[in-house]
Amino acid sequence: MGKIFLYYGTGAGKTTNALGLALRCVGHGLKAVIIQFMKGRKDIGEYLIQKRLAPHYEIYQFGREGWINLRNPSDEDRRLAHKALEKAREILKERPHLLVLDEICLAAYIGLIDVDEVLRLLDEVPEETDVVLTGRFCPSELIDRADIVNMIVEVKAPKKVYSRLGITH
Repeated sequence: MGKIFLYYGTGAGKTTNALGLALRCVGHGLKAVIIQFMKGRKDIGEYLIQKRLAPHYEIYQFGREGWINLRNPSDEDRRLAHKALEKAREILKERPHLLVLDEICLAAYIGLIDVDEVLRLLDEVPEETDVVLTGRFCPSELIDRADIVNMIVEVKAPKKVYSRLGITH
């Protein structure tokens, strides 16, 4: 079975780490598929690059453009998260080299999807596929299940939110 990598925590760089692994795969002519939970912005670099990196790079978004209410997510947010989970299950049948499940940890943490559903999905991962899980907060069951766990912690950041094209989006 492939390895399960987990990047979680309050620091920046979780998705960036996952995308770095995807880029490495693509560089070797291997297929990487990214499924983004709770994200729907089409103007971000990892989404815009897909046509140039095809057929080795695919990205699918299952979220609205705006922010999700983490304390009281909508039925639409739940529906989209379940759709993302089903897409992941479908993609695993294709046996990609890498499957990134971006923000799946947070989706499970706030109850958009049940952590047991995620664990069942991970049980279906073929030997030739590695999986990356990301998210700010993460249920302990996913931490226990992952083979490689990295906690990304903010040590220092500017008081004003830093936003720069090509760096933060």
